[in-house]
Amino acid sequence: MFQQLYAAHVREMCVRWERIMAEENVSAILLHAGAPIVSFLDDYEYPFRPNPLFLSWVPLTHHAHCTLLIRPGEKPRLWFYQPEDYWHLPPANPEDWWAAEFDVRVVSDPDLWVAELPSSSVGMVAIGDSPSLAGHFPAALTNPPGLLTRLHLERTRKTAYEVACMQEANHRAASGHRAAERAFREGRSEFDIHLAYLEACRQNDAVLPYHSIVALNAHGAVLHYQGRDETPPGRNRSFLIDAGSSVNAYAADITRTYAAEAGDFADLVQAMDALQQRLAAKVRPGLDFKSHHRETHQGIAEILADAGVIKVSPEDAVASGLSGVFFPHGLGHFIGLQTHDVAGLIDNIGNPIPRPDGHPFLRLTRVLEAGNIVTIEPGLYFIDSLLNRWKSGSDASSVNWRTVDALRPYGGIRIEDNVLAIESGPRNLTRTAFT
Repeated sequence: MFQQLYAAHVREMCVRWERIMAEENVSAILLHAGAPIVSFLDDYEYPFRPNPLFLSWVPLTHHAHCTLLIRPGEKPRLWFYQPEDYWHLPPANPEDWWAAEFDVRVVSDPDLWVAELPSSSVGMVAIGDSPSLAGHFPAALTNPPGLLTRLHLERTRKTAYEVACMQEANHRAASGHRAAERAFREGRSEFDIHLAYLEACRQNDAVLPYHSIVALNAHGAVLHYQGRDETPPGRNRSFLIDAGSSVNAYAADITRTYAAEAGDFADLVQAMDALQQRLAAKVRPGLDFKSHHRETHQGIAEILADAGVIKVSPEDAVASGLSGVFFPHGLGHFIGLQTHDVAGLIDNIGNPIPRPDGHPFLRLTRVLEAGNIVTIEPGLYFIDSLLNRWKSGSDASSVNWRTVDALRPYGGIRIEDNVLAIESGPRNLTRTAFT
């Protein structure tokens, strides 16, 4: 399904990279996929993920020791590492749908590329993890920062192939989310809900783009909750799941929150979902994400005031920092080959764009461009440490503590979609996948 889009993607990559190489006075770029990391005093290899810039060219999602040479005017050359190995299953032969775009050399020696590099290497640079390239390129020619910045910026402008991969990743993840909700309604444990998610999306933990957050009840107040209790709680109140999927290394990142029954928390979930959809509907080229993040604080403060959680106006809650007690993270981030993708905090020539004062965890401060894909993920949480700090050091009377205490056992709420910015308006890849 991706073949025609992929061929156009490689052509576009050639155009973009050759333009940058000419402007940076670079004659060739060697991209190394990387090597597995072996655990200390053992022979166990951690799950391997290649260099994302390598993956932006070739969909070899778990292939170590592969190397790609980009030279203007030439077909990209790929050294495809296929060892003679009886301990592990070696990589399958290159598939026609992507291999046709490259000059492929199947090799059993991971360092053969060194001997086969062009005799003239003036102006060549290398990109990859330093241990794999050590001894072959001087430090000044390995991962040059200015070049990397420009290549990272291009990665934020998704091609049609990349959008198609991410749309399919959202479809896979949506299947997992439906199965996870069913498991929650059945009263199953976090561990069992996670297994239901994996089975439905047909991917294991090593393939998923990040460690899934599967949080029941108060665990939903831990922003990156990493546990998976094997025993169901005595009472299921709420469920927050932040889980994605990968297609050709491109990620989906989706969060949903559910209430076990009708009531105040269910009303909050409904209000947060409505706010999230309003925010997602404004994603388009020209949107200043910093301002959008500030608007989110206003919207969350309004929800808190309407629910009787706070006793001050929404405007006062934002100005005083009270809204940040309930919403301590950023509105969203770029997403692509990495869940928290690159170039979110710089402008188009690489200058830093500072985060707004008081918002240290915002991951994206750019003005959006056509082709950007971002997450929109407002949250509302009852986090003991933040609440206790406000109660002891700020205006405690601004909070209805009886209401807060009633909602603490539910943890928190986050709703997250992946949204493509295009001139005609936003394209919500996640909501489409759930329909």
